[in-house]
Amino acid sequence: MSDEATRIERDSMGEMRVPRDALWGASTQRAVENFPISGYRLPRRFIRALGLIKHAAAQANEELGLLAPALGAAIRRAADEVAAGALDAHFVVDVFQTGSGTSTNMNANEVIARRAAAHAPELAIHPNDHVNMGQSSNDVIPSAIHVAAREAVEEELLPALGDLRDALAAKAAAFDGIVKIGRTHLQDATPVRLGQELGGHARQVELAIERLRSAAAGLEELALGGTAVGTGLNTHPAFAARAAALITDRTSVRFREAINHFEAQAAKDAAVQLSGTLKTVAVSLTKIANDVRWLGSGPRCGLGEISLPATQPGSSIMPGKVNPVMAEALLQAAAFTIGADATVTVCGQGGHFELNAMMPLLAHQLLESIRILAAAVRQFTARCVTGIEANEARCAARIEESLALCTALAPAIGYDAAAAIAKESFATGKTVREVARARGVLPEDVLARVLDPRRMTEPGIPE
Repeated sequence: MSDEATRIERDSMGEMRVPRDALWGASTQRAVENFPISGYRLPRRFIRALGLIKHAAAQANEELGLLAPALGAAIRRAADEVAAGALDAHFVVDVFQTGSGTSTNMNANEVIARRAAAHAPELAIHPNDHVNMGQSSNDVIPSAIHVAAREAVEEELLPALGDLRDALAAKAAAFDGIVKIGRTHLQDATPVRLGQELGGHARQVELAIERLRSAAAGLEELALGGTAVGTGLNTHPAFAARAAALITDRTSVRFREAINHFEAQAAKDAAVQLSGTLKTVAVSLTKIANDVRWLGSGPRCGLGEISLPATQPGSSIMPGKVNPVMAEALLQAAAFTIGADATVTVCGQGGHFELNAMMPLLAHQLLESIRILAAAVRQFTARCVTGIEANEARCAARIEESLALCTALAPAIGYDAAAAIAKESFATGKTVREVARARGVLPEDVLARVLDPRRMTEPGIPE
């Protein structure tokens, strides 16, 4: 950078040249030059959480008589801009940086201090002494992870899953009268109703919501107040509880001071648990997306029991081809989440003595999983599930062709006799009903009742 395009900034290590229009200072610039690694930045949710934390810290310190009201007001105003996303361009530190996230915490401190000084030029606002008062990177960064992830789950992923659950439940009710063949081991099995199949999917999503709520509750505790190692050195004893209450007031979810600050700073178990739950949700969504695309496979030479909305051309060479693209997008989002969980798990193992030193990467992967999964679920619901149509005639035809109807005969004529009918049906191409009728195994009226596909979808023994 030329001298004309830069200004001189100083920190405890000396002078640094910083872009003239940048809001950050010397510490951030050192990180920019030390870590030109990935080009990845911490997500918007995380930067918002930093703004919320810095606002709450300034207000708590002001209320405790530690920070002059004019300083507190200027810092809060700048922190609000950070939370709102107005200053995102000035958060320039790579995800792959110091494992405590100190560089990102100082990025926030410097940006807020310089922006606050622009709002109140008569004040001398220091990034460490004022913006970072009563805090350490070691308690700010884990707190930001909790605030960001809990907000993201509550505001993005849970609503998206709720919409998917409702859409699947609505289709289950609409298709409850349609009987189709069941499948186990990818082979024909006894009949089910299409509504029962989709109802199972709706229940999977309902349980995913319950699991997520339980895991997200573990993020309520904030590490704020532990400062460097958990002892609370250089912070007011009432700071942590007051700051947590202020953050609660400005978000849609509850936060509180950690019961044990040593655990809160040294371990990231709550984040690892949430990531594991996200992986479980991804596995559930994989099952649902695969079932939907396979049931809609065809349109003529596949299963074709349902029709999926046509969203875009499916091939650059095959005219008229339409693919289950929304299910495929969801499958890829699920795969990303499953892979990200492995990274979060390894990052969770990075806690040694009084600090976890892999927090920036953990934060990135956790928050990206929530964001991507929520977005993919929303699109899958809106552009696939809500437009599913049932192919009732095809479902009925497949039922009559199935050898699995012999299962209902077994209680009446015995397993071996039913198996013989199945083998003859397969060998001759005749239906089970035709072979059973020709063999005279049951009176016609009894055979009709026993082989009624709808009756086979209910508990009990068809009679």
